[in-house]
Amino acid sequence: MVYKFEVSANRENVGRFRSIFSQIIASISSYLLLFDLGMAINFSTIMIPALLNSKEGLSLDETEASWFGSVSFLSQPVGALLSGPIVDYFGRRKANFIVNIPMLAAWILMYYSWNLPTLFTANALLGIGSGIMEAPISCYIGEISEPSIRGALCTLTQVFTAFGILIMYFLGTFLDWRNAALMCLIAPVASMVTVIFSPETPIWLLTKNREKDAMTSLCKLRGWTSPENVKDEFIELAAYSKKLQNCVICYSTNQDYKYCEHESINWLLRRFIKFKYVMLCKETLRPLSLVVMYFLFFVMSGLTPLRPNLINVCGALGMSQDGKRIVLTVGIITFVTSCVVIGLIKILGKRILAIGALFACAVVCTLLSTYAKINLDDSVFSYNPSTFPKQTSVIPLVLLYLLAIFTGLGVPWVLLGEVFPFRSRATSQGLSAASNYVFSFLGSKTFINLETSIKLWGTFATYAAFGFLGSIYLYFFLPETEGKTLQEIEEYYNGELRVFGGSSLLKCLKREKR
Repeated sequence: MVYKFEVSANRENVGRFRSIFSQIIASISSYLLLFDLGMAINFSTIMIPALLNSKEGLSLDETEASWFGSVSFLSQPVGALLSGPIVDYFGRRKANFIVNIPMLAAWILMYYSWNLPTLFTANALLGIGSGIMEAPISCYIGEISEPSIRGALCTLTQVFTAFGILIMYFLGTFLDWRNAALMCLIAPVASMVTVIFSPETPIWLLTKNREKDAMTSLCKLRGWTSPENVKDEFIELAAYSKKLQNCVICYSTNQDYKYCEHESINWLLRRFIKFKYVMLCKETLRPLSLVVMYFLFFVMSGLTPLRPNLINVCGALGMSQDGKRIVLTVGIITFVTSCVVIGLIKILGKRILAIGALFACAVVCTLLSTYAKINLDDSVFSYNPSTFPKQTSVIPLVLLYLLAIFTGLGVPWVLLGEVFPFRSRATSQGLSAASNYVFSFLGSKTFINLETSIKLWGTFATYAAFGFLGSIYLYFFLPETEGKTLQEIEEYYNGELRVFGGSSLLKCLKREKR
């Protein structure tokens, strides 16, 4: 089927604001999912201090608290691996509805938890639900947005996640953890309701031969306009989708599609060959390795390993304010910083912002390590409040706030929505999200081990090393994707491997030799 355009004498002019507004409205359901994600990943922060060696009701010892703070990260990869098939089978829009179901079940179970197994099960279910939602959100926002505002819309995902973190910290200041879990039910319910305002992505509809639906969707996403106003973009998307519908094996091996016989071969063998040419091709493996490495350095050089035990870490470092107030302020800083990133991406681009933020995190962790080495006794242990120093200082407080700022300036989730080709997008985003959660689990779970063996100063020194190594890696391998279409980014990764910053470094080396 080929969509036929009707020539209209009165071509409607759609304002820029109206076009952007329509894309924001379509993204609301996804943003509410991320709001729920922000609350879910930081729920343990308000629970652990309340349950750690509690004398009444449910209680956690140090080891159980360490596991509870990281179990959601351990279960998130399971959900992330499921998200790709769900998105490809049901579509981006329906997947945004489906992924709310495990979150609803998790919050209800958390509220009614009667023993430790149900508590851990609820937290694990939160992790699975959080993992499932990554691919639908990244795919949907990346595919509905125009190149000129895709960076801003993808950055809004971080804003809503940060807002969820802030609200969770805020709830923790005046509600007990059970009632906080009950309040969290609002987000998934609201997300399910707002899905009705979200059209399916045009490119997914085109790959399913639903040209008329794809045109209707594109008109809605560009300001509820007429087909004539989106004609050029639709033709470009249709040509791209036609290429996607061709046999990937023929395309990868430069065979003529007219004589394709791959559909008649054994189903299992065909799936294996398709996996080879879709997932093991350079346009998939190159961005996948980049995003996975970025997540590793981002997680291990910022706040993520500290978050489950952040209130106690504040006390162990001798900060001059109450721990709950500090984490609430950290939430506010993270939210404000995420908003600032929207403008900074347009000014600096993603490459400079990512490298600069990671390097700054490394510097701050170095300063925290130095402070802890000089000022803290070896007996200080963040899981034992009786060892906390009596004398407080504003220095570690300022450094923690700086760490929150620079962590908030990182953009790994923005890259996740735009660097993968369509055929492998959902699966690659699921794998990338899974890697993030694996690293988050390892970071959170090993925090107690690092602190036990090399104290707080050694722990922060380790995080600083990850930050410095990550800055070097991104300097050489992170391209600038701001303002590029998804097709342009895919073609870039299909070309020759490029190393960034190499020419400048080589010039410096040549000068030294002279």
